[in-house]
Amino acid sequence: MSSNTGDRISRRSFTRLASGLAAGAVGIASGVPAFAMTEDQALRDYVPDSQDNRLLRRISSLKTYRWQDHFDSVANDAILCDTNDRTLHYWGSDGFYRIYPTAVPLNDSLTRRGRTSITLKRPDPEWRPTANMLRRNPDLPTFVEAGPNNPLGVRALNLSWPAYRIHGTNDIRKIGRQSSNGCIGLYNEHIIEVYDRAKIGTPVLLI
Repeated sequence: MSSNTGDRISRRSFTRLASGLAAGAVGIASGVPAFAMTEDQALRDYVPDSQDNRLLRRISSLKTYRWQDHFDSVANDAILCDTNDRTLHYWGSDGFYRIYPTAVPLNDSLTRRGRTSITLKRPDPEWRPTANMLRRNPDLPTFVEAGPNNPLGVRALNLSWPAYRIHGTNDIRKIGRQSSNGCIGLYNEHIIEVYDRAKIGTPVLLI
């Protein structure tokens, strides 16, 4: 996990920026200019925790996507996780589109990219570290019950890849950072929204 102050993004500011860009995309697609927000407008409203130029460059790279460039259909909804921008893009079959800030894997060796899908929805998940996680950090607990101290937060979506999930977090400092052991982490209020919309079989693409 990076410890640079310039990498620290406030929860409120990053969320406002992500929601603003998503709103702009929806407004443009639906032809409703009153609700549209351009990237320049969103960036003007964004107030960073630091004036570090590296942070401003990273934030300015946040972008919207078209589902048609990555999926054949959104009939069962679709999820794109961008590990470089540290964002999750969610498209619903009803026209819903939103961008969420995420935590991403610590390094490239822990990052898996490609196509998968949601295979299990877990409310109030329990957590057990994998054997590899215990080898890297023997001090980890071998089991954490559901609750406020659970690393998976309040919801988890298992992927078809073993031990890979999209889930919440008990540590909001991880969002916007390279901080996970391979999974994609969201704020708890965001994973609830994603969880409630997602279905078993919803396609997921990590890039």
